[in-house]
Amino acid sequence: MELKEQLKEIKTQLRLSMNGAVSQSMREKGLVYKLNFGVELPRIKSIAAAYEKDHALAQALWKEDIRECKILAGLLQPVDSFLPEIADIWVENIRNIEIAELTCMNLFQYLPYAPAKSFHWIAAEDEYTQVCGFLTIARLLMKKGDMNERVENEFLDQAISAFLSGSYHVRNAALTAIRRFMQHSEENAFQVCRRVEGMKESSSQPEQLLYTLVREEVEM
Repeated sequence: MELKEQLKEIKTQLRLSMNGAVSQSMREKGLVYKLNFGVELPRIKSIAAAYEKDHALAQALWKEDIRECKILAGLLQPVDSFLPEIADIWVENIRNIEIAELTCMNLFQYLPYAPAKSFHWIAAEDEYTQVCGFLTIARLLMKKGDMNERVENEFLDQAISAFLSGSYHVRNAALTAIRRFMQHSEENAFQVCRRVEGMKESSSQPEQLLYTLVREEVEM
């Protein structure tokens, strides 16, 4: 089947599966897309399962300004042909938290260059580039939580700074990564506690909040 026919077939399936109530609910929650069929994730995954992973198809889907197409792109993109330059282009086009979370989960965490690329992303100024960086690191920490000392220090410096001064989504993504780091070992948890212990009596509300959240994580 030619690429154009595949795209047409996929869009037909999406239209047949559309859910206006879900789409409206997303808009009310701030998830704005040019076009959103409101198709639920299990259905999107079942559509993806009917196709082989294919670079050209995934790239074509990503270029569509449609929620479901972007999610499908992350599911259908082969890792071996997803070059670092393409990853940067995709991240530049991510403009909401749902696509950031799903693309990190379905694709970015599996990239062979994910550790280095995620650190490059968290150092960026763009909001969703930072979000993708921290969410990818969080995913990597769930699979393999050890870092060398230099990398650990860089990660904690960036994550704590992002939590204290970043946007809402950046702060949440940074906190997710910090929690995954702490959950890996008692030594990691101890390192984070040492970083925030002086924030307990801080006059800064974000610093007090971070101290409280770290303490709660340790007590869980």
